[in-house]
Amino acid sequence: MDKYIFPAVFDPSEKGGYCITFPDLPGIATEGDSITDAYTMAKEALELHLWGMEDDNDPIPTPTLPNIIDVPTGGFVSLIEALMPPIRDKMVNKAINKTLTLPKWLNDLGESRKVNFSHILQNALKSYLGVHDYRR
Repeated sequence: MDKYIFPAVFDPSEKGGYCITFPDLPGIATEGDSITDAYTMAKEALELHLWGMEDDNDPIPTPTLPNIIDVPTGGFVSLIEALMPPIRDKMVNKAINKTLTLPKWLNDLGESRKVNFSHILQNALKSYLGVHDYRR
């Protein structure tokens, strides 16, 4: 699915911000110092959590209707939307660190010629695998 909408519980903290949880997704908890910050943090947390679930092939639960969620005193429920295509693109193109081994002489020569090792490795892997860019 390309879009999810889940209810989030915004619970005011004693320090003036909000703690945000998602009743249907117990693995998510975040907070924000202001209402604007809280909404931003809730959206980001939801998107990353759902991406992780998709990546692990975990089932995505059906969202609970907001009107049947218990809310703490002073808190409220708000619907948070997660648009997944940009998150998926961002995550599959995220740079990761790889440890590799080279003979010292080859490393020294490459460094002396200011070789971008990451760029060379990416191009060599693409060529070896017969791909140009990521395809779903």
